[in-house]
Amino acid sequence: MFDVIIVGGGAAGFYAAIQIAELSPDMKVAVFERGKTVLSKVKVSGGGRCNVTHGEFLPRELATNYPRGEKELLGPFHKYAPTDVMAFFEERGVPLKIEEDGRVFPQSDSSQSIIDCLVGEADRLGVQVLKNSSVKAIEKLNDGWQVTTMNKHYQCKKLLVATGSNPKIWKQLENLGHRIVPPVPSLFTFNINDKRIQGIQGISTYAAVEVLPKKTFHTDKKSLNLKSKLKDEAILYSDGPLLITHWGLSGPAILKLSAWGANMLHDFNYSFRIKVNWLPDYSTESMEAYLKKVKELEAKKTVVRTNVTELPKRLWKRLVEAVNITPDERWGDINKGQLQALAEQLTASSFKVEGKSTFKEEFVTAGGVDLKEINFKTFESKLHPNLYFAGEIINVDAITGGFNFQNAWTGAYIAAQAIAS
Repeated sequence: MFDVIIVGGGAAGFYAAIQIAELSPDMKVAVFERGKTVLSKVKVSGGGRCNVTHGEFLPRELATNYPRGEKELLGPFHKYAPTDVMAFFEERGVPLKIEEDGRVFPQSDSSQSIIDCLVGEADRLGVQVLKNSSVKAIEKLNDGWQVTTMNKHYQCKKLLVATGSNPKIWKQLENLGHRIVPPVPSLFTFNINDKRIQGIQGISTYAAVEVLPKKTFHTDKKSLNLKSKLKDEAILYSDGPLLITHWGLSGPAILKLSAWGANMLHDFNYSFRIKVNWLPDYSTESMEAYLKKVKELEAKKTVVRTNVTELPKRLWKRLVEAVNITPDERWGDINKGQLQALAEQLTASSFKVEGKSTFKEEFVTAGGVDLKEINFKTFESKLHPNLYFAGEIINVDAITGGFNFQNAWTGAYIAAQAIAS
C-alpha cells in the first residue's frame, strides 16, 4: 500500500515525486516505469543536451507557445514558471545557461546532469522506483485506487498519471469515463521531393512559410498569425530559420507550422502545398522592382554567378535555374517574364508536401485527456477525486524550445502541491 503512486518514470513523474516527498516526508511514494530505464526522453532531448525550459519569464507570453493549452496554462504559469524550474536545478548543483534563442540547457551540455539530479533526489527522499512495471489496469476503489502491473496489484490513496503519449493508459482513462482527444503528431518535418532543394541539404536560412488551404490552394487568402485560432479558409503562417534536409524542409519555421497546424495537417493526410518566401523583407512586387535595378547596374554579369541577395549561393543558383535562366545568361539579357519569374521564385516558391518525418526521441503529440475535465488549479481530474495528471498525458503540446518540458514541470509541481496537502 502506497500513499501515492505515480505512473510514468519521465520528467513529470520524477519531478512530482520529488516535490511530494519534500513536502510530505511521511508519505510513501512510488514511481512505476514500464521500461528498464527511467527518464529516457530526457536523455535524448535537445540532441542529448536536454532543453530544460525556455527563458520566457512572462506567463502570458510563455503561454502563447502552446497550440493546445494556452488558455489553461496561464494560471499555472503564474504559480510555477521557468524561473522556478531553473532555481530547482541550480539549488541542487546543476548550473544552467540561457542560449541566444532563449532555450535553457545545463552548463554541462549533457542531459545526464538533469537525470542524475532527478534520480539522486528521488533516491535521497526515499521514493520507490519500480522499473519494468507496465501498468495493465487502473481501477477505482472506495478509498483510493488499484494499479495492476503484469503480476501484482498495488493500492494507493492518490494517483498521478504522467505517462506522456501512451495509448494503453489513455484507454484505461477512457474506461474511467475520461474523454481522450484523438492523438495526432505535433512536431514533424515536411517531406518534399523537389529538384530545387535536392542535393543542397544542410543549408539554413531565415524564411517565411505559408500552408495553403487544401480546398483551393489559392494564395490570396488572409494570412493567419500562429497565435490566433485556425479558420478553415486561413493560411497558416510562420517565419524563422528554415533548414533544407535530405527529405525536404525542417527547422523552427516548419516545426512551428507542424505544431500549430497539427490537426489540420492530419486532416490533409499530410498532402498539401506550402509557399516559401526566402527573403521575407520583400514582397514579389518589391523584389521585382529590386531585380530591375540590378538588371540595369549589373547588365554584363551572369545571373547565376551574381548572387544579389543574402541567400546561400547554392540555393540562389537552384532558384535561378528553376526559372530557366541558363548559366551563361547575363542580367542584361533576361527578359521581363524571366525577371518576374525569378522574383516569384525568391518570394513565393510553391512546394508540394507529401508526408512527414518524425523522430521517435523528439516525438510530441497533440491529443490526450480533454482539458475541460481537468481542474488546472490542482491538475486533478474533475471526474474522479484523487486522480491527477501531469505532462503530455493531457491535451497540451508546445512548439520546440523547452516548452513541452515546462508544461511537465509546472503540472507536476502543482499536482504535487495538491497531493501533499
